[in-house]
Amino acid sequence: MRRYFARKLLIYALTFVVAVTVNWMIPRFMPGDPVSAMVARARVSQPEAVEAMRSYYNDLFGFDEPVWQQYLHFWTALLRGDFGLSIWVFPKPVADVLLDALPYTLGLMIPAILLSWFVGNWAGALAARRKVLDNTLLPAGYLLTAMPYMWIAVILAWALGSKAGWFPLSGGYSLNIQPSYSIDFAVDLLRHWVLPFLSLFLVALGGWAIGMRNMIIYELESDYSSYLSALGAPQRLIRRYAFRNAVLPQITGLALQLGVLVAGALVTEIVFAYPGLGSLILAAIQNQDFFLLQGAFLFIVIGVLIANFLIDIVYVVVDPRTRTGMAGGQS
Repeated sequence: MRRYFARKLLIYALTFVVAVTVNWMIPRFMPGDPVSAMVARARVSQPEAVEAMRSYYNDLFGFDEPVWQQYLHFWTALLRGDFGLSIWVFPKPVADVLLDALPYTLGLMIPAILLSWFVGNWAGALAARRKVLDNTLLPAGYLLTAMPYMWIAVILAWALGSKAGWFPLSGGYSLNIQPSYSIDFAVDLLRHWVLPFLSLFLVALGGWAIGMRNMIIYELESDYSSYLSALGAPQRLIRRYAFRNAVLPQITGLALQLGVLVAGALVTEIVFAYPGLGSLILAAIQNQDFFLLQGAFLFIVIGVLIANFLIDIVYVVVDPRTRTGMAGGQS
């Protein structure tokens, strides 16, 4: 088992290096000049002052160095935990900007991912053995899965926000409320959270329900289920074995779908102007903020890699065949 996890850690480390390198390269291939944008925002008309500001910012951000030196300095700063200064909200450090937005993204994604997975698997298992539920859940699941995140976000905003007036349409909290550790602020925060959460939850829910429903039917029609039934085993026991075997591909699917779910969360945040990493990425692109864009993508890469590694650990725990295979490989 130690060799297995060592090999996994090596793969994740190599993936991290490649992903961070691509993350560093992408902003630098984008069109535009962030220094020119900063100088334009300053609205300085004197040519001498403009040239002095341009020289100062190029030296500060290291844009006047060769590309290979910029890359080496990037890794040196990264290993120190230094993400640089934000061009958009200069001179605020990128780490501070990201830490302000990260709780919103995590508070949105973690409940949506976990709840959609648990509820979807439970609903799919029920639909596999109840005809009425199957006839309603299957079409609804296909409809939800086929809908892009931004579409269902717009529909929810129109139906529950604009028409019904139950929830606010944008923002993380009301502008007339000061952030604090109070019941009023918590309730307001929750009301702004509901619509982005529902848009992520519903789309993911349909896919998990369909996958579990199909896997349960496959397991119940397999040879071991027929053999247990012929031996007179209770149906509850057969369904329990079928569920345990069917949930394993769903765990693998959760690891494979994390990137898609993260992308959906970022798009949903932009639709609702939710103050998470998605909104920061959009602002960074619009303002050509290399360092903020790198920092946001870096947080996403690290989060996805950590989540995948945890799922690998869970898979080893819940699947005895994996542990047996590792023990056999080591012997």
